[in-house]
Amino acid sequence: MASINPKEFNDCLQQWLQSIQEHIKADNLIAIDGKRLKGSYDTGKGQSAVHLLTAYATEQGICMQQVKTEDKSNEIKAIPELLNLLSITDCIVSIDAIGCQKNIAEQIIDKHANYILAVKRNQQELYDDVVMLFNNQTPQHTHIKDNKGHGREERRTCSIITDLSTIQQHTYNWKHLSTLIKIESNRYIKTTQKQEQAIRYYISSVQGKTAEQFNQLIRQHWAIENNLHWNLDVVFGEDKQRKRTKNMAQNMNLVLKTVMPLLKQSDKKISKNHKRNIAALNTTFREELLNF
Repeated sequence: MASINPKEFNDCLQQWLQSIQEHIKADNLIAIDGKRLKGSYDTGKGQSAVHLLTAYATEQGICMQQVKTEDKSNEIKAIPELLNLLSITDCIVSIDAIGCQKNIAEQIIDKHANYILAVKRNQQELYDDVVMLFNNQTPQHTHIKDNKGHGREERRTCSIITDLSTIQQHTYNWKHLSTLIKIESNRYIKTTQKQEQAIRYYISSVQGKTAEQFNQLIRQHWAIENNLHWNLDVVFGEDKQRKRTKNMAQNMNLVLKTVMPLLKQSDKKISKNHKRNIAALNTTFREELLNF
């Protein structure tokens, strides 16, 4: 496993996944985010932990592609490389603030897809313009969504502005920019009885969607954290595993990402770890999983 070429291995697994998965639908959200494999460092050899950038189809729950980077700061260079590997026609690509770059937005549009990019102060002029517009202009649409669960209550208010006629020229130069989005989050944590508030801004090339739809799309982006990265750490214990030799960490990460949607699609009402144990002992169940 340590000696297998990660790129060739990834290509083989992606071909197999595509043969058993339905085609990625139009408007499907592709979330891009990075994860550090904490146990893959080797101090004795001066080897830092492996950092992987992943493209995740949130509706199907599958890893479409991944690219190895040196660290979090190098994701800006790795995102265009990852996008080159993807077939994303008619999809929507969401990236956090590190991917809010004009060349990345242009690349997504050139691949016949749309983008939703988080805006923070790393793009100061853009951030200031978006904040100013929401302070001075009434949003075209607003939607409020209440959620309860996991010991917390949350209210998410999504506002969108589609009239960009008064926006600054340097902001309007973002390719196919058509919608500005503001998410106001108010969360009450029952265990600590604390109230948390946050405001986040986004830009998007997506047209014709309501504030309710944008609220859902932006919430979907966090599936890469909650459904993918969380399961890698909690179900498979990835961060505790000391895979340091050659390509071991990268290749095993790909295996786990491939196994995860197979476990999810099984209709047995049991935990993922229980499904793994049954698959290890029961040939019939294991073959059912592999043939999904």
